[in-house]
Amino acid sequence: MNVAYMTRLFTSAFAVVSILATMFSFCATIALGEPLYGIAMYGKPALPRGFSNLPYANPDAPKGGRMVFGDAGGFDSLNPYIRKGRAPWGVRAHVVESLLGRNWDEPFTMYGLLAETVEVGPDREWVAFTLREQARFSDGSPVTVGDVLWSFEILGTKGHPRYITAWKKIKKAEQTGPRSVKFTFNTVDRELPLILGLRPILKKADWQGRKFDESSLAVITGSGPYTIGDFEPNRYISFMRNPDYWGNDLGFNKGRHNLDELRYEYFSDGDVLFEAFKAGELGMYREGNAGKWDKRYNFPAVRNGEITKSIIPDKRPSDVKGFVFNTRRPQFADIRVRDALIHAFNYEFINQTINGVPQPRLTSYFSNSILAMDAGPAKGRVLALLEKYKDGLPSETLEGYSFPTSDGSGRNRRNLRKAKQLLAAAGWTIQQGVLKDADGTPFKLEVLLDIGAASHEAIINIYRDALRLLGITLEITQVDSVQYTVRKKNYDFDMTSYTLRTSLSPGNEQWLYWGREGVVQPGRRNYMGMDSAAAEAMIEAMLQSTEQEDFVAAVKALDRILTSGRYIIPLWSTNGSRLAHKATLHFPVTIPMYGDTVGFAPDVWWFE
Repeated sequence: MNVAYMTRLFTSAFAVVSILATMFSFCATIALGEPLYGIAMYGKPALPRGFSNLPYANPDAPKGGRMVFGDAGGFDSLNPYIRKGRAPWGVRAHVVESLLGRNWDEPFTMYGLLAETVEVGPDREWVAFTLREQARFSDGSPVTVGDVLWSFEILGTKGHPRYITAWKKIKKAEQTGPRSVKFTFNTVDRELPLILGLRPILKKADWQGRKFDESSLAVITGSGPYTIGDFEPNRYISFMRNPDYWGNDLGFNKGRHNLDELRYEYFSDGDVLFEAFKAGELGMYREGNAGKWDKRYNFPAVRNGEITKSIIPDKRPSDVKGFVFNTRRPQFADIRVRDALIHAFNYEFINQTINGVPQPRLTSYFSNSILAMDAGPAKGRVLALLEKYKDGLPSETLEGYSFPTSDGSGRNRRNLRKAKQLLAAAGWTIQQGVLKDADGTPFKLEVLLDIGAASHEAIINIYRDALRLLGITLEITQVDSVQYTVRKKNYDFDMTSYTLRTSLSPGNEQWLYWGREGVVQPGRRNYMGMDSAAAEAMIEAMLQSTEQEDFVAAVKALDRILTSGRYIIPLWSTNGSRLAHKATLHFPVTIPMYGDTVGFAPDVWWFE
């Protein structure tokens, strides 16, 4: 046989075997997973392994000083993980940590915090975490796998409803090594590994001898950079920086947690809070009103430079602010009634009157971002997602919808005529100056407000005058923060103020906002009582997307369903935040993509 031919044959066979071996090795690696230092919802983490600091943190920031915040309301519990009681936000933010930490300069990317590494299956059908050996609670005891497993189970069975959905998707939770834990899922949910990475890890021993789901003022032992200091319910609480914090040297923490004390003072209402800021009792004040930002910051501390005014830009969707209809009430179940009430709301006139400097209106639930629905008819992937459900949706969902506009005068005649027509079509007619249904029952509308929301009261007073022209009686009910929270949790309102902070990576939390379980189950965020198979299908499509284009299309489709459903009367959008603060408080030059949100103030600020 020809030697040259045999040589070529042997070489070719060897090459094929080598390729097959390489492919097998590659597939095995994928199947078994690989320990990672971070995980992104789509693509890869932007920061390299061993990064020195987050891009918006100043690693050279000095330590020391204090920041005093003001808050309207109060607290009567130190457990923020259950439905009962009102707990300070700072416990979650400063005291208790999670397995992974979020970089707020990426849409949704997590890096190791308590966990040194994270692994996922090829289809993210499981996730595994390995704890850092040095991870410690503030009392010096190690964070163990036992603490992790107990935290997940107690939150999923006894905790706030926001934790229950994820727990139901866990088929098996097990310890796989001295510092390793693995969660296997019973459903496809690509976001779930990241969600679990954000779960708070609590010290199991803290709850020995007491019930987790009972409201309590017992101090929680966390692993975070701060511990709970002095406090008095409904008056103040302090968080003290722990100099022995186990995570001081992590790149994820460099330049963060710089202030020695974070103190939160509680006030009866927003006006009292602002006066306290003017008097120098507080270190920072967030101003939500553009007109006031230009006009009322002329007090001595601003003029002499003790107070600095800073604009913090962002690239995230604008917060959704407005008033929400409760469709559990029979009169608001009819979209024509909701549409009429939206037409009667003279946004342009109210905007000018309240703000002085007119602000752009929210156009949807994801305004000012790549996730916002496009103007005009639905196209491409968005259209394909919606067509299956078009018979149960308003025609404008596919055709395009925008909120009505007025001529800016106080009369709003054209929109009031439209409102009257819509109400008549829904069976409501004006009889002797009073709007009534076919049975002669008058149309009454109660608006529930927190007693400290002076700006909302002013808006509703203008709105009440417009509704009076339609024969509608509007009553304002103002209650203290405790009653307000309880009534909202139990959906005990006709209409109330509404705020929703959306993100560039919406996911499982959308079930809390729009899922049908929230129609009857108290404590969720589905305040409008929306029961929509189409909306739930879009959430499923979001969570199952593997490509960015499919994900964006699903969110845009959901945005169309929400906006065309006329569930809220939207107010103005705010691109960025207005922060007035003491000149001794500083923040880095680089601002994260999410701007002034969780992880910015006070996380990366310092005193100098």
